[in-house]
Amino acid sequence: MDPESLVRDHTIYSCVMGSRAFGLATEGSDTDRRGVFLAPTPLFWRFQKPPTHLEGPAEEQFSWELERFCELALRANPNILECLHSPVVERIDDTGRELLALRGAFLSRQVHETFTRYALGQRKKLEADIRLHGAPRWKHAMHLLRLLMSARDVLRTGTLTIDVGDQRDPLLAVKRGEVPWPDVELWMTRLATETDEAATRTPLPAEPDRARVEDFLIGVRRASAG
Repeated sequence: MDPESLVRDHTIYSCVMGSRAFGLATEGSDTDRRGVFLAPTPLFWRFQKPPTHLEGPAEEQFSWELERFCELALRANPNILECLHSPVVERIDDTGRELLALRGAFLSRQVHETFTRYALGQRKKLEADIRLHGAPRWKHAMHLLRLLMSARDVLRTGTLTIDVGDQRDPLLAVKRGEVPWPDVELWMTRLATETDEAATRTPLPAEPDRARVEDFLIGVRRASAG
């Protein structure tokens, strides 16, 4: 099967991510699209298996096959979990609605480790930029702050919300380079501390509900094989 047709004909869920989903879009912001496609079950009976992910066909578009998407979500991959919680859904069918109904099954205390580890890696890159160029990439600094807010809040509440709400203006000020780097550093450190504190009393379970997700996947594969 033509890879492009998997996205065109078998997408179960697609959404907009990036600044437009986070409530941080400005004039000229890109439109980043992410999606999930369900490869028909008979394709797995061949020696050559369907792809686990695909770029395109549009610019700034990336899609995962459902099983790969679920695997990454169960590992608390920040990008995947945020994709499940985008407020801008462009395309969805009944299977996609079942997937979204499972959002809570993917959330666990593992988000503390994965979000924090990703944030730490991004912070090191920003610090390297300062050493090399005398300034960070302010857009990346803004998104790191946003990620830390999301991590703190999901650990506090058990619900992942990616729209920054009333933090839009302070975050955009960082993007414009209007906030001195030492103040941004203090903000990052405070958010990291609040995230660690939230992890000690989070309502999230220790592990995701892998069995519930697997039952969903098996049911979808069976239906597709018929």
